Amino acid sequence: MRLPPLKAVRYFECAARHLSFTKAADELNVTHSAISHQIKALEEWLGVSLFERGARSLSLTEAGRRFLPPVRAAFHQLAEASAEMRLFPGGGPLTVSALPSFASKWLVPRLYDFQARHPEIEVRISATDRLDPVGEGDVDIGIRYGRGHWPGVETELLLQDEVFPVCAPSIMDGAQPLKEPRDLARFSLISDMDWRRAQFDFWPRWLAAAGVPDLELKTNLTFNYSNLMIQAAIDGLGIALGNTMLAGDDLRSGRLVQPFPQTVVLETGYYLIFGKGALRQAKVKAFRDWMLGQMTAFRDKATAPGRIREGVR
Repeated sequence: MRLPPLKAVRYFECAARHLSFTKAADELNVTHSAISHQIKALEEWLGVSLFERGARSLSLTEAGRRFLPPVRAAFHQLAEASAEMRLFPGGGPLTVSALPSFASKWLVPRLYDFQARHPEIEVRISATDRLDPVGEGDVDIGIRYGRGHWPGVETELLLQDEVFPVCAPSIMDGAQPLKEPRDLARFSLISDMDWRRAQFDFWPRWLAAAGVPDLELKTNLTFNYSNLMIQAAIDGLGIALGNTMLAGDDLRSGRLVQPFPQTVVLETGYYLIFGKGALRQAKVKAFRDWMLGQMTAFRDKATAPGRIREGVR
């Protein structure tokens, strides 16, 4: 089977669709000259001209018009076959997109369990702040933080978010011990840039729930990721407004303490997202089922009796 240069064929299809080398270059993220070079190479290989090149226009020759339909059909067939292979059990690695803080504080410490249960599935973790498209490109499944409204995907709530102050145990019994919510005014607050704007709302809500709505607090230390903020709290650098997901393991281990029982339940939460119909893929379904099981166990362990909840506003 003697095939033409496939890269050049792809460039031809794109240029023929737009009837523009410039628009094809923009779509393929290459230069105008690269498009022109590949088209010329394809024309030399075929022995015919595919485009009529005018001063301000581009059109297909008769040969180009005859060549385009089978090229499109071949690309469509290739796309369908690739999609079918992605549904095939064990077909390729499973790529999971997650926020860096969630990945480091919650997901990665538990991955050994998934690998033990599913050694046949290769897992790739993409820890990023970007909202990678899920189910369309390389990302099979994602974990996102928000209100659960993302177009074009299916969502399942993992954990409703709630916030509360956390600190190192040493702060509770230091030279100026933290005994009641009003004592927070004597301590530095540690914040997260991702949350900083929201925390101007979260802290007042927590202070109101704790009965000290007029207390003035100061922020002296800010990090760009929540996991760094939590680590700074573990190291005794101040008080952080943590949540169950990112601080739960450190609270259970004793690296952090929750000095006061008041907890504010937010309207946001952590969600599992995947493309429509993606659960037909064995690898996606296996990871989703595992995540839900892990989250159920985590929620059960995180339930602390006697907390005072503000509730969802």
